[in-house]
Amino acid sequence: MRKVIGIGETILDIIFRNEQPSAANPGGSVFNSCISLARLGIPVTFISEVGDDHVGHSMLRFMQKNGINTDYIEVYQDFKSPISLAFLNSQSDAEYSFYKTYPEKRLDIDLPKVEKDDIVMLGSYYSVTPALREKHVELLEAARKVGAMVFYDPNFRKPHKAEAWKLSSFILENMEYATIVRGSKEDFQVLYDIEGADKVYKDKVSFYCPNFIYTRGGDEISLRTPLVQKEYPVDQLNPVSTVGAGDNFSAGIIYGFIKEGISAEDVPHINEQIWDRIISYGCSMAKEVCLSYDNYISREFAKNYSL
Repeated sequence: MRKVIGIGETILDIIFRNEQPSAANPGGSVFNSCISLARLGIPVTFISEVGDDHVGHSMLRFMQKNGINTDYIEVYQDFKSPISLAFLNSQSDAEYSFYKTYPEKRLDIDLPKVEKDDIVMLGSYYSVTPALREKHVELLEAARKVGAMVFYDPNFRKPHKAEAWKLSSFILENMEYATIVRGSKEDFQVLYDIEGADKVYKDKVSFYCPNFIYTRGGDEISLRTPLVQKEYPVDQLNPVSTVGAGDNFSAGIIYGFIKEGISAEDVPHINEQIWDRIISYGCSMAKEVCLSYDNYISREFAKNYSL
């Protein structure tokens, strides 16, 4: 079976509502996607880093319990694992505070072998962190060499807005390596102060990557490819927490590619009917995550899907 290779941060998310902690979950943007994909029965290898502490070892055990290959996670001596505080507002959207310390030299590890049918997943601030850039490029070059699919989610948030200008070359380079880009309205507002699927696609994405999905939280989803340009409605609901919703939308898209047997070279040629199914997987998984404090789909929910 095809495997997913994710590279991203591993962080403990502590979720607050009304100033009181409501849940604590292992998290991280790509991490959340990978947990859901592993629960769907897809082989997943995760590249990341944790501290040699209680939090770090707990997160490693959680990944292993969910079937993720943790052979490429570096454990740092004398450093604490990162933590984020997510404060939910009345719409259950989160405002984050991050607490992280890392050694100067990071991810000093060999990378897993990338094969043609693999899907490499990257995103968030982690994918443009200067100290990690060399490893990301090494992985992306390996994917390009064999023709593997690359899924990129910028997931660039307000706490890093001041750095957007100096990191923009890395963001554009990631899009150039990508087979498909999945970005949110917030991402492009923070990065470029622009919004709207057509404007973002024309001005910032299409030159680098022709395949693009634009999300707007609980509002409609826009798909732009050389073959299909379409809007998709989103079910309205009262979410418990939106933490992980976008990550699980991405997991659903990747699941759809695997379910439908879509390779990297196939993506620009997917017809509307197949895209309808792929987008529906993303919407379904995002909705499921919004109905609990978990950052990933439940094992019970995953049983409804098969490959």
